[in-house]
Formats: sequence, C-alpha cells, structure tokens
Amino acid sequence: MPKQKLVIKVTAGADAPERCSQAFTVAAVAVASGVEVSLWLTGESSWFALPGRAAEFELPHAAPLPDLIESVQAGGRVTLCTQCATRRGITEGDVLEGVRIAGAQVFVQEIMADGVQALVY
Repeated sequence: MPKQKLVIKVTAGADAPERCSQAFTVAAVAVASGVEVSLWLTGESSWFALPGRAAEFELPHAAPLPDLIESVQAGGRVTLCTQCATRRGITEGDVLEGVRIAGAQVFVQEIMADGVQALVY
C-alpha cells in the first residue's frame, strides 16, 4: 500500500493566528503519524520561511511555531510560494535551510497525484 500523502497550504500568518497554528499543528501531527507531508507557505505565512520569524509568532495554548516547523521539516517538505516570495522580496538565499521556493504548477502536480489529500488553511 502506498504511503499516504497530505498537502497543506497555509495562507494565514499573524493576521489569523488560530488558523495559522492549526495548519502547522496538523502538519506536524501528520508527520509524527507517518504521513508524507508537503506544507506550502503562502500569503502571510510566507514570512515563516525566514529565520527567526516563527519565533515572533505567539498564540496562547499552542505549540511554539518553530518547533512545529522543525517537526515538519524532519519528516516532510516545506515550500514557499514563488509569487508570495517575490511580492515580499524574499529570495532563496533568505529562507530557512531546507525550504524550497516553487510555484502553482508544482502545487497542482502534488495535489493531483493519486492518494493525496489536500487541505487549505
């Protein structure tokens, strides 16, 4: 049986902290459960591709965002949207180690594969 895959697109950042935290939490729990995870940072969550930015995020009674990102990276992939990065002046040299920058074509390829569940937060 092929490994299950979950693609999560998070559009929220500090502007919608609960929705943002939920996306990262679900991604981290899925990785811990043995699911292959691809987490896409888009919109305001794009800033969390930069070193130190996740540490600035605060939400009471939620796991620290840097820990969640580390968990996802340990067993999954984190991708920053190309257009979102460009709009914010973020380049490949700016992002956390292991974060790739890719566009809609790659996202569509991932979500259209057999056995993939996609979630958008």
